[in-house]
Amino acid sequence: MLKKLAAGLMLCFAATASVAAFAKELPKEQPKELTLMLEWFINPDHGPIIVAQQKGYFEQEGVKVTIQEPADPDLPPKLVAANDVDLAVYYQPSLIQAASEGLPLAWAGTLVATPLDGLIVLKDGPIKSLADMKGKSIGFSVNGSEKAILDTMFKPYGFGAEDVKTVNVGWNLSSSLMTGRVDALLGAYRNFELNSLELHKNSGKMFFIEEHGVPPYDELIFIANSKTADKEAIRRFLRAVERGAQFIANNPEEGWKVFRDSKPEALDNDLNRMAWIDTADRFALRPAAVDKGRYQRYAEFLKEFGEIKQVPDLKTMMLELY
Repeated sequence: MLKKLAAGLMLCFAATASVAAFAKELPKEQPKELTLMLEWFINPDHGPIIVAQQKGYFEQEGVKVTIQEPADPDLPPKLVAANDVDLAVYYQPSLIQAASEGLPLAWAGTLVATPLDGLIVLKDGPIKSLADMKGKSIGFSVNGSEKAILDTMFKPYGFGAEDVKTVNVGWNLSSSLMTGRVDALLGAYRNFELNSLELHKNSGKMFFIEEHGVPPYDELIFIANSKTADKEAIRRFLRAVERGAQFIANNPEEGWKVFRDSKPEALDNDLNRMAWIDTADRFALRPAAVDKGRYQRYAEFLKEFGEIKQVPDLKTMMLELY
């Protein structure tokens, strides 16, 4: 009996050893590689990406991500279209405009799931309501869908975009308002410009565009080449970004420290700290999910106001990731 038991144990040990040896011989799955270009220099808007990088989520999900900052903010979509980078951070309205022109760009995930844009005025200034904007000047930095937005916001007051003066102030948004160069700002982010004004002892007031008739949209999204995108790599990337967003939602203060410590000499300042607080609850907690109706409505909005000639086909403008 003992001999049989010993023989059985020997066979069991041998089988276990064989399985272990076979497992060691199996080649380890190589991580996918992605190059991601941001739309601007690293800032709190990129929180889930940086947290995912710093906490090793990309590596754990099997994707190696190289993050690049653009020398020119116009570059990211061009580089994606040319297959020079795999992914870029971009804007939902801009994607719709680019897709309507036939560029091979597609939604590949969501980063910030609410608008950040709005019309900002000085809180103690003469503009108390949108009705006061007629005949005033508005500063902006990037040509986009200003006419559609302004026409919509001003319509209840009996005037439109042609009744205000628009001024391209470059990236000097806050200073242009504080010095009186313009009466208001459009394209100024609620999580940054309002805080920038506050730090300069100037309180701002924002008219939120989604509260004044403009369809809600996703401010920041990921885009890929619609023809050549590596969907499996993107799925892995978005799983890691989701973990980053969830970590921030559960631990906003710890998330800030992880983000800040990734590049303290550039990120550890009062403006970024304040912006982080105002951004943390706007990150997409399901970045791989998409509301197609939301994109359809915004595209129809742009077409109604002549910003695009045709509504792009959502089937080609969005990657089917699952």
